[in-house]
Amino acid sequence: MRIISGFLKGRRIKQLKGFHSRPTTDFAKEGLFNVLEHSTEIDGALILDLFAGTGNISYEFISRGAKTVFSVDSNYASVQFVKKTSKFLNIPNTCHQIVKSDGIKYLNNCELDFNIIFADPPFDYTDYEDLIDSVYTQAKLKSNGVLIIEHFKKVDLSSLNGYQKSHMFGNVCFSFFNFE
Repeated sequence: MRIISGFLKGRRIKQLKGFHSRPTTDFAKEGLFNVLEHSTEIDGALILDLFAGTGNISYEFISRGAKTVFSVDSNYASVQFVKKTSKFLNIPNTCHQIVKSDGIKYLNNCELDFNIIFADPPFDYTDYEDLIDSVYTQAKLKSNGVLIIEHFKKVDLSSLNGYQKSHMFGNVCFSFFNFE
């Protein structure tokens, strides 16, 4: 894994040993951020990275100028890895908050609203509707905010509340949601 753009461009992140995560590939990540570059302001944004895993997407947002990124994952080893990597990359605590929590529980208890919420649940995840409903009912997006869900290409989320569009990169699909 590598950071593609921004002030951390080119920095490599080692894979978490013994952890069976599925980090977003560089190909898919580059495609996602190309889409975002033309549609969404990242610089100064407040970002929530749910199911953060290795923190791969969080570091990319930070590198591209996000004001603060909240990386949330329920796996202890993942949270420890993200903390260690954030320290290795010399990312200040003020712009990277790392939280051990279930994604939906975090949404239901968090008092912040975000410019971008990125969620990359495991490929066998089935609670997409609950996740989307939590973002919507808890009003977790700022005006013009976007929810992006990464999922396997065979999963169709187009019938769910707030669906806008999808972009596919290999076996990975990014579905975009907005509730305005």
